Amino acid sequence: MGEYIGLDVSMKETAIFIRHDGKRIWRGKCPSDPKLLVAAIRKHSPAPQRVVFEMEPLSVWFFHALTSEELPAICIDARHAKAALDMAPNKIDANDADGLAHLAEVGFFREVRVKGYDSMLVRTLIGVRIKLTRMTTDLYSQIRVDEDFRLLAPPGKGGKFEDNVRRLLIGEKELACIILSLLEVWRSLRVRAADLSLQRITSARQSKACQLLMSIPGVGMVMATSFEAAIEDPANFTKSRSAGAWLGLTTRRYQSGEVDYDGHISRRGAPHVCTLIYEAATVILTRVSAAAPGCRRNRARPLPQAETQHGRSALCRSARQKACARRLRRHSQQDGADRMGGHGAWRCLRTWACAYASGSIVQELG
Repeated sequence: MGEYIGLDVSMKETAIFIRHDGKRIWRGKCPSDPKLLVAAIRKHSPAPQRVVFEMEPLSVWFFHALTSEELPAICIDARHAKAALDMAPNKIDANDADGLAHLAEVGFFREVRVKGYDSMLVRTLIGVRIKLTRMTTDLYSQIRVDEDFRLLAPPGKGGKFEDNVRRLLIGEKELACIILSLLEVWRSLRVRAADLSLQRITSARQSKACQLLMSIPGVGMVMATSFEAAIEDPANFTKSRSAGAWLGLTTRRYQSGEVDYDGHISRRGAPHVCTLIYEAATVILTRVSAAAPGCRRNRARPLPQAETQHGRSALCRSARQKACARRLRRHSQQDGADRMGGHGAWRCLRTWACAYASGSIVQELG
């Protein structure tokens, strides 16, 4: 049998612990650089069996770097590992690395799937675009309304808004030096966000999976690309129903003795994707007409406005209760289409989310 290695990764240093046949062989630290880490492992472990580390910000970089060096790198669930590492009396990096090495030796861990380079690239593009959009909105609000100087620009977009601000600043030389600098930054952010949006549209047009998902009413380019980047490969799910639980859309369950009840949804998936699925459920229940392709004729009753009291609670409750069905179109030579239905919008949204992982869609996408 080979050696089992546990890595406690941090931003500056990485604690290393090597075990063999239930005993410690070597432990130490090295800078958090994959090249130096590989050299240390090769020096003290001639035949590594498992190299285990927790899921954290540097884990994607470490996983691909160690895998490229033909090391058996395994990234494990941090929540699952925490339950075992909390048994140690002292919380230090060396004890965490020892605990991870012990988990690797006994096999008591839950492996985490690490995304590929292309999926991480799309995810980074989505995250940067969201950040730029939020910054643009914040600057727009700050420029448009200035309570100290009673500056209230009329609402507008693009060049119209800029012209309105410049017209209000006529005769305000000192204030113009401050506001125009913000206006210049706002214009630059809009240009960069537009460039990223164009890249996103281009990638969505070239993806068969995005085209298939955008055939669903209420699903656009943003939802399709985000969902495809989150799922990555449908073959990662043995059952299509598992995709809904992985996205955090299934309810929690608590059962002990005679007590048994379901709680809120787990929300353990990607927050951005869960938010987009919630928005898609809202669009399907409130804005998609019965004559839209892929929808049944008997659509759900209109939901109360979000501005009213408990509007969001009513939306979630009505989304769970009201039936809302739609259809995934086929773009192959097969006749007909698969009807995707459910007993509520959350369950229905999980259904079409899981459809991407189902065998029929995988076969269609080739």
